[in-house]
Amino acid sequence: MTRLAGRALRLTVLVGESDTWHHRPLYSEIVHRAHAAGLAGASVFRGIEGFGGSSLVHTARLLSLSEDLPVAVLIVDTEDRIRAFLPQLDELVTEGLVILDDCEVVRYTGRDGSGAVERE
Repeated sequence: MTRLAGRALRLTVLVGESDTWHHRPLYSEIVHRAHAAGLAGASVFRGIEGFGGSSLVHTARLLSLSEDLPVAVLIVDTEDRIRAFLPQLDELVTEGLVILDDCEVVRYTGRDGSGAVERE
């Protein structure tokens, strides 16, 4: 498991749920590339409402059947590793928003092969 503590960089990629890369959801492609790059972890969060550069509001409300809700992919790792990953995003994200934030990792734990949480 990757060790991560202290200063880090949070990468947030905001795209649409219907955005694709070679017939695959774009958010999924970003997560799989982050995994292949050995980054510490990635999570995808589906938004319930939002708008971006197009100024078109997308919502999950019942009366509005949006098929392109906002999706946020969050990745946290060291600054060097995140910045090394950015060229891949240049290739993938043609519409959306990419944000970098300084952050501090207070706790980063995973599970061992048995499903039990690793303890230090």
